[in-house]
Amino acid sequence: MARKKVLLVDDVNLIIELEKAFLKGLPVDLLIARNGVEALQIVKNERPDLIYLDVNMPVMDGLTCCRELKGNPETSSIPVIMVTTHGREQDMLLCRTAGCDDYITKPINARLFVEKGRNCIADFERRRRRYNFSIDVQFLKDGEPRHGLTTDISKGGLYIAVPDDNIPDDPVDLLFSLPRGGRDILVAARGRVAWENRHGNLKKPDYPAGVGVEFTDIDPGIVVLIEQYLEEALTGKK
Repeated sequence: MARKKVLLVDDVNLIIELEKAFLKGLPVDLLIARNGVEALQIVKNERPDLIYLDVNMPVMDGLTCCRELKGNPETSSIPVIMVTTHGREQDMLLCRTAGCDDYITKPINARLFVEKGRNCIADFERRRRRYNFSIDVQFLKDGEPRHGLTTDISKGGLYIAVPDDNIPDDPVDLLFSLPRGGRDILVAARGRVAWENRHGNLKKPDYPAGVGVEFTDIDPGIVVLIEQYLEEALTGKK
């Protein structure tokens, strides 16, 4: 089966890199455009299967580009997910009026980003890699600082080994250090308890007792750094 093509359209390089990181490991080929004019040309030449389209861009904004795509019978069936900075009802209405199939707001949530793509493409499957990553992490338990040890991490979350009586408060406020460039970068993030692995009910016997935490609020730049660091660790290029 041919791999699906996904077009990412944004004039901000950091956002493009973040979106690429979210989709890394999925069975798709990525195309990149920096504005609506470039996007229309790529659509004409490549016929992508899905488009993530930023609203605010120079030359041609995303709303205008979406209207042109949906107004053309040759491209109207291509799913378009609008990416907007604001979560106001007025912005959502503008996106819908332009004809988009769905929308997502910044800061972009990794899980929602992939899920919305999966809703548009049937075989758009998550293949998120996880990496062994042992480091001290601080969190709150009953409002008091506690410590645990991570066993693995991905760009979407991490696993913390803790006793049953030390399950973090939910939502989980995290503080840990990421080794990068010969120094430690302090990372503050928020997440949610996605699953628990208690002694009496080990859902994954090969994991120690603890919790899997999904990031819900983390600096997009940190997500990129995590992916870069772990990719280097995996390939031995550190």
